[in-house]
Formats: sequence, C-alpha cells, structure tokens
Amino acid sequence: MKKILLLIVSISLLLTVINAQKVKPTRNIIVMIPDGTSLSVLSASRWLKTYRGEGTSLNVDPYMSGTVTTFSSNAPIGDSAPTTSCFMTGVAQQAGNVSIYPVVDPGNDLVKLNPDSAYQPLATILEAMQIEQGKSAGLVVTCEFPHATPADCSAHTYNRSNYKVIAPQMAYNHLEVMFGGGNSFVTEDMKKHFSKTGTVLIQNNKQAMMDFKGNKVWALFGDNELPYDIDRDTMAVPSLAQMTSKAIDVLKQNKKGFFMMVEGSKVDWAAHANDPIAMMTEYLAFDKAVGVAMDFARKDGNTTVIVLPDHGNSGFSIGRNGMIKSYTKMTLKDLFGSVSNYKHTAEGLEKILLTVKPEEMKAVFKQYTGIELTDDETQLLLKSKNYKAENYMEVSKSENMTHYITNIMNARSTFGFTSGGHTGEEVFLASYHPKGQNLVGNVKNKEVNSYLFKAAGLKKSLSQITSEIYAKHADVFAGMSFSIEQTKDAGPQLVVRNADKTLVIPAYSSVGLLNGVSFELGSVAVYVDKTNTFYLPKKLVDKMK
Repeated sequence: MKKILLLIVSISLLLTVINAQKVKPTRNIIVMIPDGTSLSVLSASRWLKTYRGEGTSLNVDPYMSGTVTTFSSNAPIGDSAPTTSCFMTGVAQQAGNVSIYPVVDPGNDLVKLNPDSAYQPLATILEAMQIEQGKSAGLVVTCEFPHATPADCSAHTYNRSNYKVIAPQMAYNHLEVMFGGGNSFVTEDMKKHFSKTGTVLIQNNKQAMMDFKGNKVWALFGDNELPYDIDRDTMAVPSLAQMTSKAIDVLKQNKKGFFMMVEGSKVDWAAHANDPIAMMTEYLAFDKAVGVAMDFARKDGNTTVIVLPDHGNSGFSIGRNGMIKSYTKMTLKDLFGSVSNYKHTAEGLEKILLTVKPEEMKAVFKQYTGIELTDDETQLLLKSKNYKAENYMEVSKSENMTHYITNIMNARSTFGFTSGGHTGEEVFLASYHPKGQNLVGNVKNKEVNSYLFKAAGLKKSLSQITSEIYAKHADVFAGMSFSIEQTKDAGPQLVVRNADKTLVIPAYSSVGLLNGVSFELGSVAVYVDKTNTFYLPKKLVDKMK
C-alpha cells in the first residue's frame, strides 16, 4: 500500500514539475474548444465512427494529455462565459461574465477575490498578443459571433447576452479573421469601420470566403448561428474544418505570428437539447478541424495547440435504465444502429416536417429516421410549438417540436441523460507543443491561462496589460474636465476637455475624436454602467497635454 501511495505522490510531483517547467514560446497559439463536450460524447462519437466503418480513431487521440477542472468563481459547475474567460484572462469568473472581474460572493467563492476590482475589464491572451507582440488574431465558431466563447476572447461585459455591447467591441478589436454566424448583429457603423480598416465583410458566400486572398476578413453565414453540421447545405455553408483551414491561411501571413480560437459551438447546444446524433456529428465535425490545426502545427514547427472543452453538459451516457437487454448483452448495432439511421438532428428534421402536409408526416419521419411514428406521436408533433434558436438552452424541457422529435428518437435509442444543463465533471485536455512541452495532468482554469501565457512568450503580465489598456477614466484624466454623455443612437460617450483640446470617446469603440479628428485608441474603450466608468488606455492622457 505504501509503495502505491509513494508511486501516486511521485507521479503527482512529476506532473507538477512538468506543468511548472519553462515552456518555450512559439510564434502561434491555437486554442480549440468543443463547447459542452463531456468525455462520454467523445466515446460515443468514436463508436459511431466505428459502427459506420469510418475507423476507430479521432484526430485528437495522439495529443491527449490530461483533464481540466473548470468552474466559476462561486460555483463548481461552469458556464461558457466564465470558464473560457478564465482561460483567456487567468481570473476565475461568475456566470454571465465575459472577461471582466467578478463580484465577490461571500460564503460561495471558490477563489479569493478583491471586491474593489468588481466589473474591471481584464486583458485577454488574444489582446495581449495583438498589442504587445503585433500578432494577428482570429476566431472561428459555429455560433453567432458575439456568443459567449468568442466574446470571451475579445470583449468585456458582465452580461453575456448583451450583444449590443459585445458585437461592436469585437468589430473594433482588430480581428484579422472572424468566421461564424451572426449577420443580424452587424450594424452600419461596423460596416463603415470595416471599410476604413480594409477588413472585407463576406456575408452568406462560402465561395467568396474560400477564394479570399487578403489579410483581414469577416465571413458570416446566416442571421444567427450556423446549422448543425449534419443539417447544413454543404454548398452554401462551410464546415468548421474548412473555416479553420482558411483562417490559418489568412493569419499565417503575419510573420510575427497569430492567436486563433476555434469553437465547435453547437456540441453544447445539442447536449442542451439531449440530441445524441447532433452531439456526435458536431463533435466529429470539430475533430476534423482539430486534424486541420494539428497538421498545420506539426508542419509549421512553431505553433502550440490546446484542445479542451469549457465544461460538461447533460450527463450523457451510453446506456441507460430501461433497456430491453442487459448492458453486457448490448451489441454495437444495438447501441448505435438506430442513431446511425438519423439523417438530421431533431432541429433539422423539424424544419423539414414544418413544410409537409399532416398526412405525409409519418412517411417523411420514417424517411429521415427509420422510425414508424405512432398515431399519438404524430398528433403530439402536429400540436407542438416551433423551435426558436434563442431557446436552445431550454429545448430538453420545452414543448416545441424539436423537443418532442428528440424524445421520440431517444425512445428508440440506448442513450441516457440526467440533465438539460451543464454538469460539473472534469473534461479532457489535449495539447501539442513542437518541443514536447505539453500541458499535462489535471489542471485548473487558471493553469490553462498560465500555460498559454508562457507559450505566447509574453513579457508583461496580463494584470499589467490590464492596468495599461483598461484604466478608469477618472484616473486617466485626473485634474481635467470630463463627463459621460448618453447619445440617442450611438450609446454613451466620454467627453474630456483640457485647455483648447476636446476628446470624445464612444463606448465599445477603438476610435476616438480629438478636436474632431479621428484616431486609433490602441484598444477598445469599455463602458460599464454598473460603475458608470469608461475603461481605456492610460496613455490617452498624453493626447490632452
């Protein structure tokens, strides 16, 4: 027993040493996040591939290196906004937080917090690499671009749902690449800014994205999120792997290097909906993107790649109560035969069913699932409400058609769910470093940030960078006349006067006006209504002297 304990201690110490060792900086950093992917989803995806005769391995397999414990500052079960914000900033955060310092929650906080720092925007790894190293930055997602995970990299707010605050920050944050969904969130002001900065905006044109030859591009598809991979029109909407490949082609033009975050956003959405075929095919689409990124990293020889979910979701299991056979008697076909027949997600099938006549529903349902609907099931579908994308976190307990389709498909399957929400288990970690200095063992949110910081080769700490680019306006312009004015259309703006100089800084913009002449601030000015404060570059005071 003592020998076993000594062995465990030795291994733990070894892993600690490995995680604490010096990490040789690399030119490029790629972070890949399959949102809401529990380890069971990884297993199921592999078995689905096996059943379909597509092989038994995943692209992520050779790089598996440990597990990650993700959590919010005051809760063990994390959410996308606070968990990825911690990856990006090194500070544990509350639900809703997008790279902003959390409010102290006495009695519940899992980490020590400074109450005086509440609502302070925090510099991210992406911003640090841009500002301190002159590197390019890109985000590739399958959700709408201002959604939590991409926002965590390039925006700051205490409310992840406030897209009016998030979207302009991302537009003004000098992203060389933004691929994903969300055309409905692009404003005329953002379009004007893109034009001034030479950023090409491509909307709903896959071929134009694939043919793009420049170095600054936003390519967005659909009003909101992209369709699930199994549901998408492959001629009109790119895959995550295609977007990842194109993003690398654009970003690598910068000889100084780049930061890129790739998110398989809708594994999480599928888990919320308790839709196994959506979960598995979304993960497999993400895994193809992992293959693209790792292939580039190996050939490049100067790129670090980290792959990790931000949290678990749904308590998904292969096997459940009520199966007609003992789990030891369930064959591969028993477990994966029915789900393999599903040609669409429940959401995708709903879109089809809404276009058919009631008397055609049974035949169409069988065509796409192999399932013979009962009369009761048919009537249930006919009477149900339509699915709305904004309700994706509530699908598993709603009364929309997608929910009932999912229940019907799951009743013919062998998969189980304990929840329609996030879960608190550790998630997998995969990493690649050209010198083999990988992130290994069980690591916490903050340790992921520490590793990325080392791999990026940043000299200043993120806290120092935060103090330089997100200083309080009252501190920056102390002794001068300043006021915050609420405009009718453009939102709040900071007006500073000193002698014959007038400085106007709109909220969520990187462009200011000095005596009516526009100039670049160097980073985005963030306004937080909770503190009635602008957070902006400290060096702006020099403009007013």
